[in-house]
This record gives sequence, C-alpha cells and structure tokens, in this order.
Amino acid sequence: MVKQMADGFKTTSTYQEYFSKSHHRVRKAIREFITKEVKPFINDWEEAGEFPIGLYKKAAEVGILGMGFPEELGGTPGDIFFHVATTEELMRSGSGGLTSGLGSLNIALPPIVTFGTDAQKKKFVEPVLAGERIAALGITEPGGGSDVANLTTTAELDGDHYRVNGSKTFITSATRADQLTCAVRTGPEGAHGISLLVIERDTPGYSVSGKLKKTGWWASDTAEIFLDNCMVPRENLIGEENQGFFAILANFQQERLAIAIMANMTARMALEEAVNYAKERKAFGKKLNGFQVTRHKLVDMATLVEVSTEFTYRVASKIGAGVDQLKEVSMAKNFACTVSDKVTYDAVQIFGGYGFMRETLVERLYRDNRILSIGGGTTEIMKEIISSFVV
Repeated sequence: MVKQMADGFKTTSTYQEYFSKSHHRVRKAIREFITKEVKPFINDWEEAGEFPIGLYKKAAEVGILGMGFPEELGGTPGDIFFHVATTEELMRSGSGGLTSGLGSLNIALPPIVTFGTDAQKKKFVEPVLAGERIAALGITEPGGGSDVANLTTTAELDGDHYRVNGSKTFITSATRADQLTCAVRTGPEGAHGISLLVIERDTPGYSVSGKLKKTGWWASDTAEIFLDNCMVPRENLIGEENQGFFAILANFQQERLAIAIMANMTARMALEEAVNYAKERKAFGKKLNGFQVTRHKLVDMATLVEVSTEFTYRVASKIGAGVDQLKEVSMAKNFACTVSDKVTYDAVQIFGGYGFMRETLVERLYRDNRILSIGGGTTEIMKEIISSFVV
C-alpha cells in the first residue's frame, strides 16, 4: 500500500517544497494504519511494556519498515522526506516507545546496506524489511555512555571467527532482536580500532537481561546484552576491519535527525492537546483560552514548534541532497529537544492535575520526551560537536 503510493517519485537534489503529493499519500496511508492497528491497543501495550511481534509483519506488508531502503532488498524507495513523513505518522500513535521499537531497524541496517556484501544484505537486511526478523544496534556500553571511541567490547580474530567479549546496554529491541549490529574493538585504542559485526541471537555466549524499567518509552523493550566468548563468523564483518567508527558517525546523522523529528512531533502533539483542552476547560467562569496568560503561553509554544520543525526540515533537505550536516543536525536535535522540553512541560501545566494523570496523552508525552536529549548523543555531546565548527 505505502510502497505503491511512493512509486513514481523521482528524487531531486533540491527542494522547492518539502512534501509532494506522493509524500502526503504515504502519510495518509500510514495514519490509517496507525488508527486501525495501533491506537485502539496502545494504552495496553504501554502498560505491558511491549507491542506484539506480529506488528512488525503488518508494518512490513504495507511498506512502513522498508521506507527509504532499496527496492531490490524489499524496501520502499523514496527520498528522505518519505522517512520524515513516516516517523511523524508513527509518532501519531502517541507512543515514542512504539516508534523507536518499530524503527530500531533504521539504525541497525544502514551500515549493512552501505558497507555490507551482497550475501550480508540478503541474510541480514531482506528478512528484517519483510518483518520476519528484528534488528537492533549495539553501541552503548555500561561504562562508556556517549564515549563511543573508547568502547571496550573486544573481538579477537580466532581462525575464521571473531571471539567477542563485552556487553551493551540501553539497547532498543534487545529482548526480541534476532540480530545485533554491534560495535567492537578489533584494533588499538581510540576510534581507529573499531569495527562492526552482525551477531545473531542464537550465537553461544549471547544473552540478554530482563527488560529495563524506564521513565518513558514503555512500549519499547530495552535491555542489556552480554557477549561471553561469542564466536562470530568473520564473514559477518561489515566493511573493512577497524573502519567501523566512520560507519557509526554516518549512522549518527540519520539517528539524530530522526530524534529531532520525534521531538518536534512530541511537542506538536502536546501543543494540540493543550489547545483543545484550553477550549473546553472552564475556570473562574470562563474557558482557559479566555485568559490572556493562557493564550500567550499557547502562542509561545506554537511559535517554538513551527521554528524547530522548519529548521529540522531544512537540515533534512540538505542531508537528502548529500550535503554534510554534522553541525546542523546536532543543532537541530538540541533545539528540537529544548523546544519539546518546554512545550511538554507547559502542556502539563495547562492541564493542571489532569496532566499528571496517566489517562492523558500529555502525561505520556512528558515522560517519553525525556530520553530524546540523551539518546543518539547527549545534549552535551552535541554541543561539543557544534563547538568544533564555531569556537
């Protein structure tokens, strides 16, 4: 369905408008999917701490999982704004956890698609895009956090296998992932000693903790992965040995863009909820939007959302045109998260006590928002990246 609607779109290097009729048709189809397959159940899935595995297959069948991936691998080809529209509509579920869970393939597969062999793509990409396997990315370590260049998980060559030892933490989709795109140390200390391996779940020595209990993103399963003398075939090496850090950096641009989009949508939905509530809720004899202080608060919220969204779209446009945006995407992520921090806070404030209740969407948006300025590189790391360009 989604794939058919995207057919015929031709990618260009410049954009007069961000979204074409094709983008809007895809957006409409995904919104219908979310309305039918997700919204009636999302509250239960949030409480359960996961959504049904069968949703991957359903999302694959309509082309959501393959959005932006090559058609020859089973993907739904299209420019970067198909990805933007897809992420925005998935966020309409009201659950950042669901969006991150279904979307874990978008950070796990790109290194394989870009640097992998044909055999790797057939084995590790096609089944994931078909909803038959689940892929996760393993970068963060318990003792490292954002310090990717100094990760300690080792992979020592032993014949035609790598012997892998270490652990990864805060891994989205960890408890159900069939494969892990894993950053390992194959060389000396620092960024130039890092490689990427695909490690399959059934590898002896591979184990997963129980689901970690989180402040937000309840519907996504997050856990720690332990690697104890895992013998991983040498053929699972993605690209060249000791060149994995560069693939990770390229991946980060896409991940940070996705988080900026999620932050903008979190803020937009919180704004929408607050506007609707202010039209209905009465206090001291009149509706909340009858008070200047409320109207002005909503205006400030709306202005921030519009500015942040427009900047993010502009960065996405340049990334789609092949222009490096390391500085700008870091700025977009930080700004979008700052906006979302304020807008979700203010939305809860407008709702008053009801905003503190789990029966309201703004309460979940407030909780889900908190991870966005941490995941994909913290606000502080983004500032360090930006400072290298401006200071």
